[in-house]
Amino acid sequence: MDAIFVLLLLVAMIAINVPIALAICAVALVGVWLGKGIFGFYDAALTVFDAATNFPLIAIPLFILAGALMNTGGISRRLIDFTSALIGFVRGGLAMVNVGVSLFFAEISGSAVADVAAIGSVVIPEMKRKKYKPTFAAAVTSSSASLAIIIPPSIPMIVYGALADTSIIQLFVAGIVPGLLGGFLMLCLCYWVAVRYDLPREEAFSLPRLGRAFKEAAPALLLPLVILGGIFGGIVTATEGAGLAVVAALLIGGFVYREITIKELHAALLEGVTQTAVVMLLVATSAILGLYLTESEMPQRFARWITSISNDRVIVLMMLNCMLLVLGMVLHGAAAIILIVPIVMPLVRELGIDPVQFGIILTLNIAIGQQTPPVASVLVTACSIARTDIWATTRTNLPFIAVLFALLMVVTYIPIVPLGLVEYFYR
Repeated sequence: MDAIFVLLLLVAMIAINVPIALAICAVALVGVWLGKGIFGFYDAALTVFDAATNFPLIAIPLFILAGALMNTGGISRRLIDFTSALIGFVRGGLAMVNVGVSLFFAEISGSAVADVAAIGSVVIPEMKRKKYKPTFAAAVTSSSASLAIIIPPSIPMIVYGALADTSIIQLFVAGIVPGLLGGFLMLCLCYWVAVRYDLPREEAFSLPRLGRAFKEAAPALLLPLVILGGIFGGIVTATEGAGLAVVAALLIGGFVYREITIKELHAALLEGVTQTAVVMLLVATSAILGLYLTESEMPQRFARWITSISNDRVIVLMMLNCMLLVLGMVLHGAAAIILIVPIVMPLVRELGIDPVQFGIILTLNIAIGQQTPPVASVLVTACSIARTDIWATTRTNLPFIAVLFALLMVVTYIPIVPLGLVEYFYR
C-alpha cells in the first residue's frame, strides 16, 4: 500500500510542475523512510553514489559533448551540404535531406535533442526560405531526430542498458535495422508529401558539386565509421567509443575545419555540462526510487498482476506498449526509462521476452513520447526554432508519428527485425 501511495505522490508532484528529478528524489526518500526509518537514508546515499559512478553512464556526457562539438565545429553544416548534393535534386529533396542528415548526426551524438538543435537551426530556416510550411519543416526535423535515437549510439539505450544490466553493444546492434527501416519509411513519406503538395526541387544533380561536397564532408563522414567500427569491432567499449567521439569531433572541427575557437569550445562545454546535469541528476535520484521499489517488492507484485490478466506475450506486450506510450507523453525520456525499468524487468524476464528486444521497444516508445504533447521535448525544441504552434505542428506531424508507431509494432511482434544481427554476431 505504501508503494502505491509513493507512486501517486510522484504523479501528483509532476502534475503540479515540480522538477522531475526533485519529485523522484522526494518521493523516494519518503518511501525509504516509510520502509526502513531514518537509517534507510544511509543506504539511499550509497545508492546515489553507486548510480552516479556507473562506468557505462560516463558515455552520456561524452556523447552529448561530441554532439555539441559537431555543431560548433562546422561538421553538421558539411553533412547537410553533402546530403543535399546527394539527394536534394529529388522533389521535396530538402525534407529528405533533413531525414538523411539526422541519421548521420545520430551516429555520433546519440541525443535527439542535440540532433534537432544542431540540424534544425540550419535546415528549418532554409526550408522556410524555400516555401515549405513552417509546421512541416518542424515536424520532419523533430520526428527524424527522434527516430535517430534508435540508431547507435543512443543515450536512452545506454541508460536502459545500465539499469537493466543488459549489453549496451547488443542494444546498439539491435537498433541498426529498425533505425534504417524507419529512416527509409520517413524518406518515402517525405517524397509522397512532396508529390502530393508539389514541393520544390533543389538544384539539379551535379556530379562536380557532389564531389566538392564529399571532399569537404569526408572527415566528418569518417566519424561514424571510426566510432561504430571501434565499438562493434570490439576494439573499444561503448564508453570508450564516446570518448573517441569527443576526440575525433574536436580534432576534425578544430584542426581540419579550423572552426572551433576557444570561445566556441567554452560554449560547447557549457552546453554539454547543462544537458548532462539534467540526465545524471535523474539517474542518481531515480536510483533511490529503484531501491525503494525493489525492497517493497513492487515489481514482483506488478508482474503477478499482469500475469493474472494474461500470460500471452502478445497481449502483455500490447499492455506494456500502452503503458509506455502514456508515460512517454507525460515524462521526459530518461525519467520514463528510469521509472519503468525497475518495475517491468522482472515481468519481461519471467515471460521470456528478450531484454535487448524490450530495450528497442522502450526506446521507440520514448521516441514517440518525444513527439506527443504535453511534454514532447524534441517537438518543443523544433517548434521554438521554426516559431510554430506546438498543436498545429502536431497535426502536421501525425503521419511521421504513424511511421514511428508502425516501426514500434514491427519491433514488438517481429523479433527477428531487432534481434537478427544480434543473433548472428553475438549468440
